[in-house]
Amino acid sequence: MTTATRAQAVLRRSTLARSLAWVVLAGVVLLILSDAVSAYNDLQLATGAYYFAVLAGLTVLAGQSGQISLGHGALMAVGAYTAALLIGNEGWALVPAIAAAVVITALVGVPVGVAASRLRGPYLAGATLAFAVGLPALADKFPSLFGGENGLTINPPVPPSFLGASFPLERWEAWIAGAGALVVLFALHNITSGGIGRAWRAVRDDEIAASLCGLAVGSTQALAFIVSAGCAGLAGALLAVVLQLAQPGAFPLQLSLSLLTGVVLGGLGSLVGAIWGALLLTMLPNWTNDLAHSFSLSTRVSANLPLAIYGVVLIAAMIVWPSGIQGGVRALGHRIRRPRPAGINQPAGSG
Repeated sequence: MTTATRAQAVLRRSTLARSLAWVVLAGVVLLILSDAVSAYNDLQLATGAYYFAVLAGLTVLAGQSGQISLGHGALMAVGAYTAALLIGNEGWALVPAIAAAVVITALVGVPVGVAASRLRGPYLAGATLAFAVGLPALADKFPSLFGGENGLTINPPVPPSFLGASFPLERWEAWIAGAGALVVLFALHNITSGGIGRAWRAVRDDEIAASLCGLAVGSTQALAFIVSAGCAGLAGALLAVVLQLAQPGAFPLQLSLSLLTGVVLGGLGSLVGAIWGALLLTMLPNWTNDLAHSFSLSTRVSANLPLAIYGVVLIAAMIVWPSGIQGGVRALGHRIRRPRPAGINQPAGSG
């Protein structure tokens, strides 16, 4: 057996090895992209990375465990404000502050996840929607702690000295956000491919059957929400680091709606679908702004244009690709690889 054959056999057998291979490949691609593009595009890359972190957690929650959440924008706010408080006020280093933001947001997700496990359908969506509306308003209630409408500012992350004095800040921010996205990719790929992922899917497909098989339905659903909340907290912390700011205006209700739209468009339950969703959430505002300027639309119309385009794109995607963009790509790949039956396209009379 050759070395390449042995490596392929290891990748087929080991989920951990496959996850590590995907992370290494994605990391190499991110490094090449960040070095090849402009400073503005590095910021776009960082934006796409923290959007992927929250969308990956949300697509696992909705696609794997069957729970719909409209409150992930608020969970991002928890992570952002935690990181801003620890870095800006307490002087914590970057990595411990981001890790603490993940833990604290996951802890906030515990009571929400327990409550969500007792709700179904529109009641679950309504409860998380109320969470998204109410939590960011706390910044106005405690301005001395959270900075009110102006929010909290933090100093930009300083690139390490070994990278050189002229190393672009935007590229460093893209690397930080990209590293966070890779951590999420590695963790969620291993979780969803193992026993926990199978339990989530069993509960999603049939709660009664899963309960009869010995699964604790409520605990399983609550765990999915907590994991997803931790991913949202990481995304919020990365957002605060990239923008050097955490303020209520960054986490409106529209953000939570856009996140859910992104996972539906990308493909529920698919980590690759989260990449498509992150790409849409990053690029679509720029496209809509360009469209608004090209047609000289009013400020009110241009402000609401992204939501209108999200709706149109969502309707079109559901008609063309009911399982999202990744589902459409997968179906197209199966169609291309499908062998043609014998006798098709043969010249007349050849038989």
